[in-house]
Formats: sequence, C-alpha cells, structure tokens
Amino acid sequence: MDTNIDFKNIWKQQTAPKPNIEELLQKLKKFKNENLRKLILTNLLLIVTSLGIGFIWYRYQPQLLSTKIGIVLVILAMVIFLLVYNRMFMIFYRIDNTKSNSEYLQNLYLVKYKQKFMQTTMLNLYFIMLFSGICLYMYEYAAKMSSVSAILVYAATFIWIGFNWLYIRPKTIKKQQGKIDGLINKFEEINNQLKD
Repeated sequence: MDTNIDFKNIWKQQTAPKPNIEELLQKLKKFKNENLRKLILTNLLLIVTSLGIGFIWYRYQPQLLSTKIGIVLVILAMVIFLLVYNRMFMIFYRIDNTKSNSEYLQNLYLVKYKQKFMQTTMLNLYFIMLFSGICLYMYEYAAKMSSVSAILVYAATFIWIGFNWLYIRPKTIKKQQGKIDGLINKFEEINNQLKD
C-alpha cells in the first residue's frame, strides 16, 4: 500500500463543490481579528468605567456602607469578568495560518467551549453582581429623593438591566454562536473531504 498520498491532486479531482480554503482562512482571520478587537475594547471600557466609579467614590465620599459595598461589587464584577475574559486572548492569538485543518478545528472547539462558559456562567455572575451593586449604590441617593422619584429611578434601572439581560444578551450570544458554528462546520466539511 502506498503511504505517499497526494492530497492536492485528490482535492482537485473532487466532483462535489468544495469550500475555497483561502476564503475560509480569510474568514478565520477576520473572526480572530474581530474577537481580539472586542477583547481589547471590552478591557478598555471596563477599566475606564472602574476607574470612573473609583473616582466617584473618592470625590463624593458616600456615607452609607451599602453605597460602598455597591461600588465594590460593581468594580469586582468588572474585574472578575475581565480576568476570565482575558484568558480568551491566547486562544485567539494561537489561531494562525500555519496550522493544519484539524488544529484549526481544535482551536475553534476550544473557542466555542470558552465562549459558552463566558456567555452562561460569567455573564450570569457579572449581571447578578452588577445589578446588586447598582441597587446598593443607588440606595443612599434614592433615600434622599421623593418616593415617586426613587421608584422611577429604580424602575428605569430595572428596565435597562432587564432589556440588556432579556434582549441584548441573547441576541449577542446567538450572533457569536452563529459565527463560530459556521467556521466549525466549514472546517469539519474540509476535514471530512480530506478523510474520504
């Protein structure tokens, strides 16, 4: 049995429509760069927000312990989220154009697994801590308002967090899963064609 198999000739002789490997690698590169940009932007936004919240604490010196606990919870939520999210950097960084299809596929499976963890466990923890922190933070200031104003402020906050939780989060998750699933399916198709 001949062990020297010419995959390029076999690939060219296929009659089934074959995905363009260069186009697929371009999509992979675009996916990688897009996710690295999101990672960097998320880092910048959450760090600036945390610094801003820290400045508010320093500048306005809240009196109640609940306000201070709220600030700490909000900042802690952002820090924990960033620590876990930044682990994705190395996974995205490793996706390059010098690996085999099976290595691309393994990296994509790893990205999908990590994204699922971020989209479920970490986002749930983030939103719970953020929501609790905001509610505790607002108490000191809402107590100084009239009852109607305080109710309106809390209602607006609940509506905004609910909108993010029930509409924006699922839409973003679906979009992210669609992109990674599309890439995985294309690489699986290529791997299956090469095996045949």
